[in-house]
Amino acid sequence: MENLLYDFWSFACERQNIFYSRYKGENEPYTKDLVLLEYKFCNAYRVLDRVSQFLLNKVIYTKKEYSLKDITFRIILFRIFNLPNTWTELEKEFSDITLKNFNKEKFSRFLHNLKENTAIYNNAYISCANKAFGFDSKHDNHLALLHKMFIEDKIYEKLKKCKTFKEAFEVIKQYPLIGNFMAYQLVTDLNYSSFYNWDDNSFTVVGPGSKRGVEKVFGKVKNYEQIIFETHKNQESDLARFKLNFKYLKNHKLQTIDIQNLFCEFDKYCRVAKPELKSNRTKIKTKFKKNKEKVNYMLPPKWQANI
Repeated sequence: MENLLYDFWSFACERQNIFYSRYKGENEPYTKDLVLLEYKFCNAYRVLDRVSQFLLNKVIYTKKEYSLKDITFRIILFRIFNLPNTWTELEKEFSDITLKNFNKEKFSRFLHNLKENTAIYNNAYISCANKAFGFDSKHDNHLALLHKMFIEDKIYEKLKKCKTFKEAFEVIKQYPLIGNFMAYQLVTDLNYSSFYNWDDNSFTVVGPGSKRGVEKVFGKVKNYEQIIFETHKNQESDLARFKLNFKYLKNHKLQTIDIQNLFCEFDKYCRVAKPELKSNRTKIKTKFKKNKEKVNYMLPPKWQANI
């Protein structure tokens, strides 16, 4: 276990080193690790991934200031599809994405036409696609979900009353098409805004990939959430003990969701780097492809942190 915990933190450090090398515009290759060179891995910090950066720059913190209900609507709409291009096309068609401008029939027709030519969902993770609201098309069920959340239930009023991350999670999780994983992602995204201020280290949800990563380091465990909390709590002492240097964001340590994600990415990494650590997944699906589009990196202002 000790050696594998070292490997976990070594992987996290090297992934973060790659981020900073790219960020600073250093010459390639950014690492000598052949697995990290060949395959795609998320950043050590969730907030630094391209989709999260699009969310911050184009959905939450734009030139226009939005109300609580509109920010909540914009965030949940964006993350359901989870694809920047879909958001960009919706903005082109409907000008300003607000609750007042939301019409599920008009959105449905537009998305139906859009998906004839391009994907409208991100395949990074699979959003639930059952016919919970009786429609044949996935996007119509999701638009009906948004109508239920915002027009009928005024979910933003319920969320604003939540005192904890877990309370907000429970509010969102009760809806059809929203599983534990999606609810966790949505509350995390909402918490990037200035309207919500829950302690995001007070709660976590461990997805299947993260569980596999935990098992590769610690073996079978009874409480995966507890492992995430302990790893989060011990991050600095573990790094010091292993004499590893993780390049933290200034004034912002890794959060529990980052630790959860890192275990998932470590599971992927081990499929190639340590195939002897067997699980029900043996390959990494996505190869690394350089994206030349520049990212205007930002962090939620309330963090008072910087890169």
